[in-house]
Amino acid sequence: MLVPVRCFTCGKPVGEYWESFEERTSKGEDAGEVLTELGFNRYCCRRMFLGHVDLIDEILPYQRF
Repeated sequence: MLVPVRCFTCGKPVGEYWESFEERTSKGEDAGEVLTELGFNRYCCRRMFLGHVDLIDEILPYQRF
């Protein structure tokens, strides 16, 4: 998982919350409510979670030598 460690705009640490966010949203909870409960009120931090696309599984087969 290549989740950004910090928010690109404000610098708040966001990487440590990715697993709990992913777990809770996969169970069916609303993403907005989960982010609010995790303490992300700024839209710049919220976009780090909502806009993240996990591509590591698609990129790994193409290793560079």
